[in-house]
Amino acid sequence: MEAFAGGSSGLEGDLLSLSAYEAKHFLWHTEGPVGILTLYRPGRKNALTFEAYREMRDLFRLLPRARDVKAVVLAGEGGDFCSGGDVREIIGTLVRSDTPTLLRFTRLTGEVVRAICSCPQPVVAAVDGVCVGAGAVLALAADIRLGTPQARVAFLFPRVGLSGADMGAAALLPRVVGFGRAMELLLTGRFLGGEEAERWGFFNRLHPPEELLPRAKELALQLAQGPTFAHGITKTMVYQEWGLGLAEALEAEAQAQALCMATRDFARGYEAFLRREEPRFEGD
Repeated sequence: MEAFAGGSSGLEGDLLSLSAYEAKHFLWHTEGPVGILTLYRPGRKNALTFEAYREMRDLFRLLPRARDVKAVVLAGEGGDFCSGGDVREIIGTLVRSDTPTLLRFTRLTGEVVRAICSCPQPVVAAVDGVCVGAGAVLALAADIRLGTPQARVAFLFPRVGLSGADMGAAALLPRVVGFGRAMELLLTGRFLGGEEAERWGFFNRLHPPEELLPRAKELALQLAQGPTFAHGITKTMVYQEWGLGLAEALEAEAQAQALCMATRDFARGYEAFLRREEPRFEGD
């Protein structure tokens, strides 16, 4: 990728710095160890473009090598989260495309979700206003979702003649809100208001709009100051264990936890406990 300040990739050994990354198709900046990705399409409710999908995928693929970003906030600008794929730029193009082209696009959107779920950093979505279609799936791919009472969430795909199985929604949504509720949302495309979305488990918590982003940053900073190696293991195991039986899951967790016990953060946590102090983790 070219978008690093001064033309430098920030590479140091196998790690890189993303604090100087200059985004082209959304907003990106860091506040300490927290990276903040803000979807930004003024007047279009932050609708996604082909270029935004590609850049988002590529940025999240860099995060496993980032030495300065320990957690990520995913938000939208201007009172809305995301209205999905841009109707004119994406949908208008797709209805005139052949099947191989369509498949390349649907695989691209899936790669974005895979990159979000695969990065070791916890991802906190801050959702206000419109959160529909691909935007709803981006929020779904986050590890924790904070919303507002004004948020409106919908998986609109069946309303335009498409399957609700899009970008991993059929795999992720039942695990978040339950099978029956997921089927209702994916088959009807109906809207969930913020309070109903919280009751269903889509949102972890609701906040007033003016508090949403500060609370999301606060939570992301709390996670970034935790045992980040162990957080990455937790995130990896949650996804990997979907396909495991109990015996395999127990063995996988035994190995994963042994790795965490070999870290210096584990020793730091133990020593802080003995001193009755808050541990200061460093991610190693």
